[in-house]
Amino acid sequence: MTLILAIDSGTTSTRALVIDLDGRVVATAARPITQHFPQAGWVEQDAAEIRDLTREVAEAVGGEVGWAAIAAVGLTNQRETAIAWDRETGEPLAPAIVWQDRRTADACARLSEAGHAAQVQALTGLLLDPYFSATKWAWMLEQVPEVAAASRAGRLALGTVDSWLLFSLSGGAVHATDVTNASRTLLMDLARGSWDPALCRLFGVPAAALPAIRPSVGRFGTVRLGGRDLPVMGVAGDQQAAAVGQGCLSAGETKCTYGTGIFLLAASSSVAPVSRNRLIATRAAAEGAPAYALEGSVFIGGDAVKWLRDRLGLIGAAAETEALAAGVADSGGVTLVPAFAGLGAPWWEPRATGLLTGLTGATTRAHIARATLEAMGNQTADLLEAFARDGVVPSVLKVDGGMVANTWLCQDLADATGLEVVRPANVETTALGAAMVAAVGARLVPDLASAVAQMTRTDRRFAPQSTSAARAARRDRWRRAVAQALAGVPAAGA
Repeated sequence: MTLILAIDSGTTSTRALVIDLDGRVVATAARPITQHFPQAGWVEQDAAEIRDLTREVAEAVGGEVGWAAIAAVGLTNQRETAIAWDRETGEPLAPAIVWQDRRTADACARLSEAGHAAQVQALTGLLLDPYFSATKWAWMLEQVPEVAAASRAGRLALGTVDSWLLFSLSGGAVHATDVTNASRTLLMDLARGSWDPALCRLFGVPAAALPAIRPSVGRFGTVRLGGRDLPVMGVAGDQQAAAVGQGCLSAGETKCTYGTGIFLLAASSSVAPVSRNRLIATRAAAEGAPAYALEGSVFIGGDAVKWLRDRLGLIGAAAETEALAAGVADSGGVTLVPAFAGLGAPWWEPRATGLLTGLTGATTRAHIARATLEAMGNQTADLLEAFARDGVVPSVLKVDGGMVANTWLCQDLADATGLEVVRPANVETTALGAAMVAAVGARLVPDLASAVAQMTRTDRRFAPQSTSAARAARRDRWRRAVAQALAGVPAAGA
């Protein structure tokens, strides 16, 4: 029993991977998760679909390798997505409100105008933005009669995707979350690692409906899979899991994940960082004493390529963008600001919308594809500049996520940021990190540092090839485009 079942419930797919103690993937299965867009700014998923597909992929890989070989389960998940369910029936009471959803932008603005922003940031490390979970749950309690009725009857359970899966797969025996996910809700005291009563009152979220908060490394109970009860020995939000999978354990070590969104995270000291540049402080996955990280969150990364494919029909598959981008000398003056879910860090403007500028009669789909990929580097450079103003200047940029299988993109990230980019052998480091956390929790590996040494490998390094002058010109063009996108933001309440 030396294999780890890593469950990675992401935004666009749910995956299960069986990983050995050398970090090799032994088996994998994935299923796409349907995203629903009922109106502008709203993003929803069916929590029952998340549950059922997660069980399906876990059963598939467990059956492939043999359940007797699996020692423990590690769970990682899309963060901030808010779910409400009936703790007696175990069924969801409303659609899951996904982290990209912007419906509570006005509620956040009202709280900020009432003077609560400083208090919230001081307690949670977060900014008042609809990205986080609390205002989503508050909206459900106000707008969904079934949620309000369950709350009055004492049957309401609230949680992020990790809590929902733990509850569902354990048959209702476990209602818990880990400290990394809890730190993304706007309800947890970042330093204490506990729900804050004043914050629960501020947002109107009943503390009794929230899950128990536990350390990321350790036993969360058992889940029933393959006819067996398997111990869940580690849980972490996807970006914190990816940081473990990239070996970012010491202060200043930095990784950037390119999946649905873009998430730059730097390990911090044992004291929570305080950003003065619109970044957020969050808990990191750790064993023992609390650990923290500084993070910049961008809402649209790979979703922009998905937009090219599914909405515009310019490509048939995401992989086509690599050849298209390489087939033109530059973007032909085209710049894409993919603010399809507002602008995240460092702007934090939920009402911003996307902008495609620089189009001419000579523009081809290759230029648009290249501009879409270049937006990844442009947004990463924005984050790195904010990190530098907060005193965090990485020497290299460790990258991961499905997008970085695109070699052209990795080179462009180096050119856009001026940093050497390091790609791991396993770009799905979110799942790898979940496996590492569970391996330590199960005492199969002594600690996270040992897990990093034993289970991670580098694939390739990309040195910057662009000149500083070319980089500066690109940054100038990008800043002008962002300014245009921000200039088009309607007034609050409009």
